[in-house]
Amino acid sequence: MKKLKEQLKTVSKSLAILSKQVDKITKQVDKLQPAKAAPAKKAAAKKAAPAKKAAAKKATPAKKAAAKKTAPAQKVAVLDSVFDAIRKAGKGINIAALKAKTGLNPRQLSNALYKLSKRDMIVAKLRGLYFKN
Repeated sequence: MKKLKEQLKTVSKSLAILSKQVDKITKQVDKLQPAKAAPAKKAAAKKAAPAKKAAAKKATPAKKAAAKKTAPAQKVAVLDSVFDAIRKAGKGINIAALKAKTGLNPRQLSNALYKLSKRDMIVAKLRGLYFKN
């Protein structure tokens, strides 16, 4: 029991000494930090600039830029082509047939069907089977 108490005392003394040393070091670092702050900002700005360029390149690929230029006319044409295919199919049309007739990818087709159903132009009587409203 006495040995444990003695060991605890030595550990606590060692910790006290270490904490004093840490305080001294932090004060020294704080004194040096304002002098080095200006070069650090320049280095950070240099590192951030290439990252922004890379992000800009990722954000505007050629395909997205081309799609944005013709977006309004293209949206109307997509909706019209889907609606025409549904209108011409008297007994309804399924998604596979719509893909074949319109040549749209699944996402475009899904978006067009959603928009047409919200406008009450078409109705889905069964899952995946669409009729003119």
